[in-house]
Amino acid sequence: MSDISIRITGHAGRITLQRPQALNAMTYEMCLAIEAALDAWRDDDAVCVVVLDAEGDRAFCSGGDIADLYATGLNGDFSYGQTFWADEYRLNAKLFEYPKPVVSFLQGFTMGGGVGIGCHGSHRVVGDTSQIAMPEVGIGLVPDVGGSLMLALAPERLGEYLGTTASRMNASDAIFAGFADLYIAELKWPTLIEALETTGDADILIGETPAEIGPIQAQMDDINRHFHGATLGDVLTTLQSDDSDFANKTLKAMRRNSPLSMACTFEMLSRLRGPSISMAKALDLEYRFTARAMEHGDFIEGIRAAIIDKDRTPKWQFADGNVPPMAVSKMLMPLGDLALKLKGNGMNIGFIGLGNMGAPMAANLAAAGHNVSGFDPAGTTADGVTVAANAVEAATGADVVITMLPNGSILRSVAAEVIAAMQAGATLLDCSTVDVESARAVATDAAAAGLLAVDAPVSGGIGGAAGGTLTFMAGGSDAGFAKVQPLFEIMGQKAVHCGESGAGQAAKICNNMILGATMIATCEAFSLADKLGLDRQKMFDVVSTSSGYSWSMNAYCPAPGVGPTSPADNDYTPGFAAELMLKDLGLSQQAAEAANADTPMGALALALYKQFVEDEGGLGKDFSAMLPRFEARDRG
Repeated sequence: MSDISIRITGHAGRITLQRPQALNAMTYEMCLAIEAALDAWRDDDAVCVVVLDAEGDRAFCSGGDIADLYATGLNGDFSYGQTFWADEYRLNAKLFEYPKPVVSFLQGFTMGGGVGIGCHGSHRVVGDTSQIAMPEVGIGLVPDVGGSLMLALAPERLGEYLGTTASRMNASDAIFAGFADLYIAELKWPTLIEALETTGDADILIGETPAEIGPIQAQMDDINRHFHGATLGDVLTTLQSDDSDFANKTLKAMRRNSPLSMACTFEMLSRLRGPSISMAKALDLEYRFTARAMEHGDFIEGIRAAIIDKDRTPKWQFADGNVPPMAVSKMLMPLGDLALKLKGNGMNIGFIGLGNMGAPMAANLAAAGHNVSGFDPAGTTADGVTVAANAVEAATGADVVITMLPNGSILRSVAAEVIAAMQAGATLLDCSTVDVESARAVATDAAAAGLLAVDAPVSGGIGGAAGGTLTFMAGGSDAGFAKVQPLFEIMGQKAVHCGESGAGQAAKICNNMILGATMIATCEAFSLADKLGLDRQKMFDVVSTSSGYSWSMNAYCPAPGVGPTSPADNDYTPGFAAELMLKDLGLSQQAAEAANADTPMGALALALYKQFVEDEGGLGKDFSAMLPRFEARDRG
């Protein structure tokens, strides 16, 4: 193939990109050829090291060749792009996990797809001309080819900055950000490549000190101050309130990019950070977006404006920068049968409790390739889940049994049935929200039967269960957590191992006690603002960027028409029902009494939600509907 040279020279497998006139942009055929070479060399004893380089001095690889992607997408053929990205991501994963040293020499531009082939190996070499960037948001995509993993691992809030501004990193900045390992003067590269071919030993590479510190490193204080927010809206708000050169230049850069792509970038990095971070999870999230990018995203319009018509005036969705959370969730929902498949999977899973939360969780597991057998006493089912006649049938032969049940009493009863039916070494994963004592009692019974047990209540509501964006707070042994962690990555965006059995329930109870109390305070504040004649939007603009910042205010604002879309904008149709908050606050006070903990705010929140649900029409409403409750009342 004239676009690429693949050969074995000495002890090195050599891959050289040969499209300098196109800045070595990678075609689909080049991607497949590289993968075939890596597969062939993996077990070839003659190849001790793989060396990647490129012809020309302007670019290692400026990205993927997107001409065919645009043409097919414009004609309504989305399958070509989906196949291209799936195959490219498989290559990225193989490079990241390759058992032999992979050395890449990254001169000039290394962007997008170039990062995917050049920045996942073991030895990434940069020089004085190196310019590395992830500019995908400028054409309606998200940082992909595994780039989201590196952005999530970058220092502090640098990942959000790089991923949404497309800023370029020189050699020093690339090493600082984790996109490169070694700076070596480029005039030495030919000699080093010859030595690698002769010796097959990547340890001969010795880095030097770049001539100057990268400009991005000098801006880290500004980056952290402005990019600490959880969403695109948070960051735009802080930038717009600052008249500094940094803020103005950053806003100018971001206004060129797709708001939907930037908002999804923030969400992806948030989901990736934490103990469950992995290349597989990063690529899965990226593919959820790119597989939808032509039909539902801004990709076609982005390419038109940048490459085809070159008018540089794309007509983005949500051009004002106010991207609804539902639009982000839609782009990042699990893909079902279209899900990215890097490796074979297929645990046998029993799922007991297919209610509003359990059914979509079980469906996501089935869509990811697991064999799920489900049971619910109400007879409910879930897509892709085999119906079991009873709980024991669902649990028999399962590697993992998942329960999603209303309370601790029912959990104990179901556990008594299924533990006896489970095979030795299997794991019982309870995702219900129950009392700590019940969680610990079930874990003790499971351990006595030779089983692993994890209690992992969830946060995120029905939307999070459907979208695969739940947060899991897990208690149990390290072995138990490790066994079910891949399932957390399918059903949610984050899983935190909080400690031994019962710790997950303890974390959930404490979290929701805070949530209940802060929602009440937020609703009280809006009611007070109304009676003081303060405009709600003005109050939100102040509080959301000040010391009153909270999830209840910024992400789930109880005031209709203010802040991101929330249940308040849908007549308080529940995302998280008030009666469920009442249940969780009851559990918090039960735990407080057992632990002899003084929690007066938690007790008061319980009393207020009890009054709201039982006497004031709160049953069936979202827990943020406390706001109209306070609006209708005075001091009495």
